[in-house]
Amino acid sequence: MMNHSTASKPADQGLLARKAGLPAKDAKLSMAHMYVAFISLLIGGLMGLLQVLVRTGKMTLPFGIDYYQVLTVHGVILALVLTTFFIIGFQYALMSKTVGMSDGERKWAWISFYVMLIGTVVTAVMILLGKANVLYTFYAPLQAHPLFYIGLALVVVGSWIAVFVNLHQFFKWKKQHRGEVSPLLAFMVAINMIIWFISTLGVAATVVIQLIPWSLGLVDEINVLVSRTLFWYFGHPLVYFWLLPAYMAWYAIIPKIIGGKIFSDSLARLAFIMFLLFSIPVGFHHQLLEPGIDPFWKYIQVVLTFAVAIPSLLTAFSMFATFESAGRAKGYTGLFGFMRGLPWKDVRFFAPFVGMLAFVPAGAGGLINASHQLNQVVHNTIWVTGHFHLTLATTVILTFFGISYWLIPVLTGRKLNAHINRLGIIQTIVWSIGMFIMSGAMHIAGLLGAPRRSSYSEYGGSEQAMEWIGYQYAQAIGGSILFIGILLMVYIFVYMTFFAPKGQEEFPMAETAEDALPTPMVFENWKLWIGLAVALILFAYTIPFIDIIQNSPPGSPPFKWPIGYN
Repeated sequence: MMNHSTASKPADQGLLARKAGLPAKDAKLSMAHMYVAFISLLIGGLMGLLQVLVRTGKMTLPFGIDYYQVLTVHGVILALVLTTFFIIGFQYALMSKTVGMSDGERKWAWISFYVMLIGTVVTAVMILLGKANVLYTFYAPLQAHPLFYIGLALVVVGSWIAVFVNLHQFFKWKKQHRGEVSPLLAFMVAINMIIWFISTLGVAATVVIQLIPWSLGLVDEINVLVSRTLFWYFGHPLVYFWLLPAYMAWYAIIPKIIGGKIFSDSLARLAFIMFLLFSIPVGFHHQLLEPGIDPFWKYIQVVLTFAVAIPSLLTAFSMFATFESAGRAKGYTGLFGFMRGLPWKDVRFFAPFVGMLAFVPAGAGGLINASHQLNQVVHNTIWVTGHFHLTLATTVILTFFGISYWLIPVLTGRKLNAHINRLGIIQTIVWSIGMFIMSGAMHIAGLLGAPRRSSYSEYGGSEQAMEWIGYQYAQAIGGSILFIGILLMVYIFVYMTFFAPKGQEEFPMAETAEDALPTPMVFENWKLWIGLAVALILFAYTIPFIDIIQNSPPGSPPFKWPIGYN
């Protein structure tokens, strides 16, 4: 018998998977998060449509609405609210399925939900009242109403409660199953929540220590470079907080849907551990053109940024190995014959697969953004916005849609019928066409110098603006098609929630292939991996952060607490 101190097979998720559905109380909890997510999709999508129409120069917003007010709503509602609520709701479902949820944990999960919801409402009201036109990044010296920052702080605090709920579930299971490898999906949720908690310490610090006192008038000025550095300490791992739930579905759910098995449990865990190590100490690659940061430390963080590509390449290898194994098992031969064995007419597979394909150009664009030389070509142009829409709005969101086609029926006790499956495939195609046109136009216009975060109307009839006009119209066309895709998805969500035939839908959780090597127990050494992650963060940030504070603008003391200066 194999020694469990060195290696072990993962917990029997297959047994859990055969228990259809979730406990009613847990399903209600996850579903509450889904309601907020899809309402956010509709509101944020409408704001995005208005943006691309305004940028054509042919539309003026009514009722005195400011363009940057619309831009802020679009960014905050979609990039922060939709994603956070969907991810936490999805992860509650995964944890309930794999390790269970106690009444106490469920109570705290509801507290988390309401704290985040209150924070979201407060923040949204301030934006809608025109008192927080500070964009998604809320950079100083742009200043919002104090309630905007307080609302953001509540969202973060609420999410921290969810972090501790998930980690309590996970480590309680481990205590009860000593010497066993944890369920893969629960392991992945724990990694993602640790990344989220560590990274949000940065944005919480700048909001609570700097921006709230500044907006209340308690200090006259703040150190802008400190605030931007703290934001991007959070801002880039935020991308992986979005991406890793998609990876959870790719690694552990898609294999079940295609009739296959997980290619390698060990490889999946290794990829997630690498994200834990390399996703946080990389924020400087968003600040490559900012003065005040030593070039050496920028270089160090660029190297670490490129290291993050490795787990993505591991994931690509693992997924196509899974596809090939499933196809070969069905008898398909030839070099790419296994592709014929994939369920192309099943939207639960088709939507995430299109998201996977979009990640190829999205990843290439990310390498360009992270490269010191190439970044200078695209920095602060709408190329970056196009990249953002390939990663989050295509790879991640299409995978989230793919998850919804089975998760919503599981949560509501209904079935995914042929009508919605067919409409979902149409929705995926519509979304892909719209995004190809809009994001493609953004990339090209960015190479021509078109700025991001701008309505373009400021440039009047200049010769340079005339070069961009065709791409502005293309963005409007693509954005309009995308909004049709949003309306379709909202209809699908409402139908699956209230009108689909009642029944029992499978919660698809794959088992590991029989011939896969046992999972080494070193992957369960949490002190080691969290310790390494903290060490890398301290290495990448401590010296440059002290340097930023000591070399503050003229007139400020040589060293000060980063709350502000007079």
